Amino acid sequence: MKRRWGGLVLALLTVPTGLVLAGCGFGPSAEDEAPGYAREAGVPRVRGKDLPALPLDRYDFSGRDHRRIQEAQARVTQRCMRSYGFEDFPLHPGRGPALAESFNLVAIYVPPYGSLDLAHARRWGYGLDPAVLKEGRDGSRHEGRTPTDAEESVLDGTGGRNGRAEVLRGRAVPEGGCEALATRRLLQDEKNARQRYFVSERAEKLDKAVAEDHRVRRAFRDWSRCMAGKGFTWYESPAEASGDKAWHTGRKDGNTARTKKELATAVADVECNHALNTAGVWWAVSAEKQRVEVRAHKGRYEAVRAYLDRVRAIAREELG
Repeated sequence: MKRRWGGLVLALLTVPTGLVLAGCGFGPSAEDEAPGYAREAGVPRVRGKDLPALPLDRYDFSGRDHRRIQEAQARVTQRCMRSYGFEDFPLHPGRGPALAESFNLVAIYVPPYGSLDLAHARRWGYGLDPAVLKEGRDGSRHEGRTPTDAEESVLDGTGGRNGRAEVLRGRAVPEGGCEALATRRLLQDEKNARQRYFVSERAEKLDKAVAEDHRVRRAFRDWSRCMAGKGFTWYESPAEASGDKAWHTGRKDGNTARTKKELATAVADVECNHALNTAGVWWAVSAEKQRVEVRAHKGRYEAVRAYLDRVRAIAREELG
């Protein structure tokens, strides 16, 4: 999934998103009720479910990129397995019941600017639509058969003895097995892969700077007053409201209980966010700081872009 800077993952599932901006996009309109600072030039008026792309988004793989890379890795893995005599090894092998059971926990992404989907809040509160959850779980289950023990030892490289790699057909099994070989083929070595770590590390520092910025603190404070004015708990930020542990009481799967209080709070959260353009202020401050960051470390970010392009090129080559 594409990273949204500053978000919190409570419990890996992406909720569908959309974007609606008032008028042509940025800037105030006569219909706005948001405070003046939330209607300044450069602040998007957010009325829909998502925000415009941020500068650092250019330095990460898109959702499509991730899907293509995973498919390319699967093909490299299958080719490797077949080269060791497993001619009918599936492109997408099953994980087996024991491993499948370990993926039943829901992951709910909580953006720092809060929820923006009013229809979702009314129906599902801060949780996930069970149908979307089921679709995600079903989609994550591969269709192929479970590998045999002999295949598994080559797949993950655990068939060696006394520190020596397993040898099949006169060839040593690659370190870490065929899966690790595929990962190295697509994502390259650790030195190159660290290009992406650079962005994550810098983004974490930027997130903290955004949260401490007086404009964001003011926007969140006004949002808190709006929530309290509607009779709800005083939360310091939208993310704190989304992450209230009370919503998960009685649930073991990570989803929320969808109590009347949760649904009402989630609706008020979105209404206050839209009315005050809280998310728009957060986006504007984040974009400003990210643009400064990219200019200050232009060489490093261009190196990241080059790395991403190399990986995309390898995926294209493998997928044909």
